Amino acid sequence: MLDRIRRLRAAGVVGINARNTRYVADCNPSRLMPKVNDKLQTKRIAEAAGVAAPRLYGLVEIQAQVRRLEQILDGQEDFVIKPALGAQGDGILVIASRMKGGWRTAGGARITDREVAFHLSNVLSGMYSLNGLSDVAMLEERVKFDPIFDAVSYKGVPDLRLLVYKGVPCMAMARLPTRESDGKANLHKGGVGVGLDIVTGITDGAVHNNRMTDEHPDTGNALAGIAVPQWGEILRMAADCYTQIGLGYMGVDLVIDKERGPLLLELNGRPGLAVQLANGCGLQGRLDAVDRAGPDLADTAARLAFVRETFGRAATA
Repeated sequence: MLDRIRRLRAAGVVGINARNTRYVADCNPSRLMPKVNDKLQTKRIAEAAGVAAPRLYGLVEIQAQVRRLEQILDGQEDFVIKPALGAQGDGILVIASRMKGGWRTAGGARITDREVAFHLSNVLSGMYSLNGLSDVAMLEERVKFDPIFDAVSYKGVPDLRLLVYKGVPCMAMARLPTRESDGKANLHKGGVGVGLDIVTGITDGAVHNNRMTDEHPDTGNALAGIAVPQWGEILRMAADCYTQIGLGYMGVDLVIDKERGPLLLELNGRPGLAVQLANGCGLQGRLDAVDRAGPDLADTAARLAFVRETFGRAATA
């Protein structure tokens, strides 16, 4: 066991204990954590800062409002129900279209009005929230996804996770849904994590159920060589989140809408470490490089220039 730990450290892999003690505890003041733990707070901060995000149609905050879903939606035929205090994608319900007496989910299943109301009630009760606290259901715009990941996704919602340290995007991956993950992109549910060159946004290498893979388990298509569109804007958005939120170590989750471009989904103050597996690279060297740069990274422009100069494949080869 000690030999394995030494090998991981030598490879620059950041473990869960180091993440918690050296980065989350030291860089993320507890007074700021509600900004990312509460998705409604995150959305309002993003809106105030002009950061693009899925539109908020309305809120279900008390049980009496469950019966007013149609009025809150104001004619919208597709939408997403999202627990404001949810975690790891639990409790998110994506509605693709209206049907007689009910709805059809993004996965193609039919769900009745009664079942949607029951789901909303569960959200309010805190079933999906952190620490079981009572919650609020957010009714959001359903993103019309850019087709860039169509060939390597099984239904669901492909997204991007960027790990940002002191305002510097240090590592990134695309998270792709699978049949096993029930159309969700969460890696712990069976989604695929695909490493991204942090400078170019081109995919290279992937992990599925903690094993390296070259192809999507459902479509069989190759995962490497996909160029994520508007990557420069995605990096800028991720770096700007540090200015707006103030957390020194966080995950920034985005999606790409085919009409609106990159949209901020949510932020995470305790991002997982599977991004290292997806990229076949430890984080430690990049985090240390940011620490050494220190005061030179005074604004977003300087941080993005640092990314290009320091983390490019030629620079790290």
